[in-house]
Amino acid sequence: MAMLRLRIVSPESIAFDGEVESVKVPGILGNFEILNNHAPIISALQKGTVEYDDAEGRHQLSINGGFVEVQKNKVSLCVEVL
Repeated sequence: MAMLRLRIVSPESIAFDGEVESVKVPGILGNFEILNNHAPIISALQKGTVEYDDAEGRHQLSINGGFVEVQKNKVSLCVEVL
């Protein structure tokens, strides 16, 4: 299966940096999922849960908001972790 490169950065640390199959984020207009070959996007995030699937299974991270950028199968999240 094709993979995405996900990097989750908070002011305190790098929360995750690795290959994932998909990412679900709490957009300000509702949750949305990012899959391989997603169109380029920059979006604000609201308080909620980021979910991502990697080789070890499904993971969840509670955030207080932030931003997501998707470009060429690279997903960058700059968030405030709860």
